[in-house]
Amino acid sequence: MKAAFAAIGGSDILERVYDPAARAILAEQLDFIPPFTGMEELEARKTEWNALEFFFSTWGAPRLDREQLDRYFPRLKALFYAAGSVQDFARPYLERGIRIFSAADANAVPVIEFTVAEIILANKGFFQSARLYGAGRYPEARRYASAFPGNYDTPVGIIGAGKIGSGVIRRLNDYQLKTRVFDPFLTAGDARKLGAEKTDTLDDLFKNCCVVSNHLANNEQTRNMLNYRHFSLMPDYGVFINTGRGAQVVEEDLARALAEKPGRTALLDVSWPEPVPQGHPFYALDNVILSPHIAGSGGRELVRMGMYMAEEFRRYIGGDPLRYEVTAEKLATMA
Repeated sequence: MKAAFAAIGGSDILERVYDPAARAILAEQLDFIPPFTGMEELEARKTEWNALEFFFSTWGAPRLDREQLDRYFPRLKALFYAAGSVQDFARPYLERGIRIFSAADANAVPVIEFTVAEIILANKGFFQSARLYGAGRYPEARRYASAFPGNYDTPVGIIGAGKIGSGVIRRLNDYQLKTRVFDPFLTAGDARKLGAEKTDTLDDLFKNCCVVSNHLANNEQTRNMLNYRHFSLMPDYGVFINTGRGAQVVEEDLARALAEKPGRTALLDVSWPEPVPQGHPFYALDNVILSPHIAGSGGRELVRMGMYMAEEFRRYIGGDPLRYEVTAEKLATMA
């Protein structure tokens, strides 16, 4: 069976994601041709593509329309995507009956870990107190940190209970916190099973939780969903965390609320657009902590995604129950 690794723009990321152990699993069943790394290869390698049955990809998956799939990849059965969201490319494949598998669960692990770490530190007032101490303002740093509740019996708000949001809630069960969750698709009973209390309003989270963390699915319905009404309800020392997507936040409204109450803090691993444009108010605010979209997989964490897809292929070829298939129905509500 013919297969190829695919990442438009270069093969370096493929080497980092699919390590020798993952490649050895795949090589047991597959005959690999050279990787697909540029759209100009479509016509030049048409004969090779016509025999191809499987793609193994990651960030940079080929964005092919139905006509291109019909012309160049008539035998393609499945694409295994060792990364997170497939929203940008999956639909034409699915329409052609090509199955899609995603390592979103693997990519969720470091985001969950990153978010939980920020929540625990935020409840201690770490971020601004560290900045104040670093500026030589030790007494002020101590006073600032003392305004925070710490991590005992403290309400924490989670927006969205998808893979990452629910994973964060489960990890927070290791701490003595009161986790509250907003998700219209989650029942109160399911929230309790996760270890959280369901709330029906975002207002409740922003008003009553020291820390609120965003994990909304990224779609048209959630675009600009978080605005000044919500951010203005944050306590004087409230913290907003975004490791989801920047497009869900009206960022000018967030900047306004942060300027009004300098004790508030925003921890933003994502923005819209990304990076934050020069001249944006965020750069002028000491209570905005920007990180360069690092919550997801990086370093050795990339290997986990490749291994998830290698093991999924092993289940696929062996007729065992599959874990990570993306269907058109799931795509409608996925991040």
